[in-house]
Amino acid sequence: MAIKKSELYSSLWASCDELRGGMDASQYKDYVLTMLFVKYISDKAKKDDSFAIVVPAAASFDAMVQLIGTANIGDDINKKILNVIKEENGLNDFPDFNDENKLGKGKDLVDTVSNLVRIFNDNSLDFSKNSAEGDDILGDAYEYLMRHFATESGKSKGQFYTPAEVSRILAKVIGISPSNATTQTTAYDPTAGSGSLLLKVMNEAGKGIDLYGQEKETATANLAHMNMILHGAETATIVADNTLTRPAFTENGKLKRFDYVVSNPPFSLKSWSNGVNIESDEFDRFELGVPPEKNGDYAFLLHILQSLKSTGKAAVVLPHGVLFRGNAEGEIRKNILKKGYIKGIIGLPANLFYGTGIPACIIILDRENAEHRKGIFMVDASKGFTKDGNKNRLREQDIRKITDVFTTQAEVVKFSRMVPISEIADAKNDYNLNIPRYIDTQEAEDLQNIEAHLQGGIPLVDVDALQNYWNVFPNLRDSLFQPLRNGFIEVTIPITDLKTTIFDHSEFVSFNTDLQNTFDHWMSEQQEQWGKLTVGSHPKEIIAQAGETLLDSFESNALVNGYDMYQHLMQYWNETMQDDVYSVAIDGWKAGNEYQRLVVKGKKGKDGKVAKDKEIGGLAGVEGRMIPPQLLIKIFFTAEQNTISTQEQLVEAAQARLTELEEEHSGEEGLFADLDKVNAAEVTKLLKEKSKDKTTAKEELVILREYIANAEVIKKTNAEIKKLNEALEKAVVAKYATLPEAIIKDAILNYKWKAHLQACLQQEQERISQNLTQRIKTLVERYTTTLISLDNQANESAKKVKLHLEKMGWKW
Repeated sequence: MAIKKSELYSSLWASCDELRGGMDASQYKDYVLTMLFVKYISDKAKKDDSFAIVVPAAASFDAMVQLIGTANIGDDINKKILNVIKEENGLNDFPDFNDENKLGKGKDLVDTVSNLVRIFNDNSLDFSKNSAEGDDILGDAYEYLMRHFATESGKSKGQFYTPAEVSRILAKVIGISPSNATTQTTAYDPTAGSGSLLLKVMNEAGKGIDLYGQEKETATANLAHMNMILHGAETATIVADNTLTRPAFTENGKLKRFDYVVSNPPFSLKSWSNGVNIESDEFDRFELGVPPEKNGDYAFLLHILQSLKSTGKAAVVLPHGVLFRGNAEGEIRKNILKKGYIKGIIGLPANLFYGTGIPACIIILDRENAEHRKGIFMVDASKGFTKDGNKNRLREQDIRKITDVFTTQAEVVKFSRMVPISEIADAKNDYNLNIPRYIDTQEAEDLQNIEAHLQGGIPLVDVDALQNYWNVFPNLRDSLFQPLRNGFIEVTIPITDLKTTIFDHSEFVSFNTDLQNTFDHWMSEQQEQWGKLTVGSHPKEIIAQAGETLLDSFESNALVNGYDMYQHLMQYWNETMQDDVYSVAIDGWKAGNEYQRLVVKGKKGKDGKVAKDKEIGGLAGVEGRMIPPQLLIKIFFTAEQNTISTQEQLVEAAQARLTELEEEHSGEEGLFADLDKVNAAEVTKLLKEKSKDKTTAKEELVILREYIANAEVIKKTNAEIKKLNEALEKAVVAKYATLPEAIIKDAILNYKWKAHLQACLQQEQERISQNLTQRIKTLVERYTTTLISLDNQANESAKKVKLHLEKMGWKW
C-alpha cells in the first residue's frame, strides 16, 4: 500500500523535530535532505538495476540502519556511506554527521543521528513503490520540505529556494513544451539555487531536455544535484562556482549558448564585480553597458543575454527597480530595449520571496526576431495573492491567469497591455519600464455625493456602476429601485428584505439554474473521465485536464469568474483530491477498502528510544484512506447515526438545564451558594442534608432532585452513546473490507468529490447575491439620514434642553 503524499510530507517533517532547536533551518535542512536522498537512492537501486546512481550495498541506507546506537555512528556515516556515494557518483560534499557543534557531543550526537535514521527506517517509506506513472511523489515532497526550510530560515537565509509558484510561471512564459523540446534542447540556470527552476522547465518540456546549472554556494549546489536525482533528472549538470567570475559552461572561449534560460539571481548583489574583468571581459557580457559597481542585477541579466542562442528565450526574476532605475542601469536598459530583446514584463506582488520583502518582476527575453519587435507585453499581477503567514503567496488562480494572459497576449483592463516601443521610447517615458506608467490598476474611488447627503436618495451613477449585475438581471433593477428626482433613485423595499428579494427574483433563479447546468455538464464529463482512473494513470494529467475544461466551461459567465472556480478545484486537489487520485494510480480503487488507525506518536525517552505509539479509541481512531468514516456512515449507517444523534440531543438538553440551575441558584443567597463545587456528588450530599432539615422548603428539594435527575440522564446517556459508537465503529471498520469497486467509485465521485465542488459553486452563488446586497445596503444607509434631518433633530433636541433648563430656573 503506497503512502499518501500528505502522510509522506508529515513523516518527513517529523524528522526535522530531531534537529530543530540545535541549529538554524538553513543548516539542519542539509541533514534531513541528505537522509531523504540516501533513503531514496538506496530504495531505487534495490529495485532498478538500470538506476543511474551507484549505491554499493555497504553504503546503502540499510547499512546506515545497522549503525543506529553505535558510538561512532556520525563518523561511520561520513566515511562508510556518504563519502562512498560521493566518490562513486561524482557528487559534492555532504554535511558532516559527526559535527559536535551542530549535533551535540558524545551520547547526544549518537541519539540525534540515530533517531534521524530511525524516522526514515519506516516500511511505509519505501520510495521504490511511491511513484505513480508520470509523477514524482518524492520530488514533490522535496519541494514541500524546501518551502518549509525557507520559511523557517528567515531573512537572508531562504535564498536557496524560489517559491514553486514563481518557478512555474517562469517555466511556462518562456514557451517551452513537449512539442518544441527535444533531447538536443538545452536549459540553463546561472544561479541555480536548489534547482527548482530547472525542474519546472523539465516538467513543461519533458524529461528529454538537457539541464545545466551553476550555483555559487557548494552546499546549495549539492542540494540542487540531489534535487535533480530525486526528480529523475540524473543527467543534469550542476557546477558549484561563481557564475559571473568563472562561468562553468563555455565553448571555444565563449559562453555556451542555450535554448532556454531561467534564473532568480540574488537581488542587487553588492559584490558582483569581485574577480570580474569588466574592462576586457573575455565573454563580451558588457557590450551594452557596465552595471553599477555595487548592484549586480544587470550583470546577471547581461550574462543571461550572452548565454542565449539566436533563437533563445529566457525568464528572469529581478527586483522591480531594474525597470526604472537611472544612470548606468538606465543606459543598459535603453540599449537592451533598442535591440528588441525584451518580449514581456510581469509585475509580481511584494513579499513573495524568502529573504526579502521588496516587489519583484519577471523579465521575459527573446532573441528570436528581436530586431522586428514593436512592443512589450506587460502584466501587472501585483494585486493577486493570498497571505501565508508573514509572506504573500500566489494562488493557483493567479498563476493560471498570469500564464494564460501572457501566452495568448490578451489585453485585460487593469491587468495587461501590449505597450508599443514607441511609447516607451518617447520623451515622456524615456525608456522607463515602470509598469504603472502603462497600466492603470487603480480602483475607482467610492465618492460621497453632497446632494444625496443633503436631500437623500441614491445617486444614479452609483447604481449604474453595478452594470455588470444589471446586464444579467435587467428587471431586478426595476424591482429594487424607483426614480426619486433627476439623477437620484430610491429603494422600493425594506432594507431587511434586500437579500431575499434578490435571491428569489426570477432572473436570479434563472441565472443560478443556468450556472448549475453549466456545472452539471462539466461534472458529468469529469465523472466519466474520473471513473476511468486505474493503476498507472497520470494524476497530474488528470487535474490539468479537469482545470482546463472547468475554465472553458465558465469562460463566458458574466458574474462567476472561471479563475475563482479554478481556485476551488485546485485548492481541493492540493488538500484532498490528489491523495485519492494517487492512491488509485498506485493501488487501484481497492485503496477505498483500506482504513488506518490514528495514533498518538510516542515521544523519545531518556534512553533515546521512541516509545510505542498509542492508538486512539472510538470513531476518531478510524481514518479511511479514500473514504472517511463519516462518509461511509452517511451512505450505510444513517439509522445508527440518527440514534446516536438523538441520544446526544438528550445529553445537550440535560446539560443545558443543569447550566440554568447552576446560574439561577449559585448567587450569594442561592441554594448552591455554600458548595465548593456544583456537581452531582455535592448536590446529592446537599439533598440529604436538606431532606433531614424540617425547615427546608419543598421548592428547594424539587430543584435539587431535578439537578440530580438531569446529571443521571447525562451519565447514563453518555454510557449508551459510548456503546453505540463502539458498535458503529466495528460496523464501519467491517464495512471497509466488503466495499465493491462500484460502491467505492460512487462514494468518492458523488458523495465526496462532487459534493465538495457543488458546495464551492454554492459559495459563488451566495457571493454574488451577498456582494450586490451589501453594496445596495451601503448606499441606502449612507444617504438615509440627510443633513437637513440631522439639523432638524439637533434643533428639536436644543428646544427640549432649553425647556428643561427653564423648568429648573435657568433662563437666557
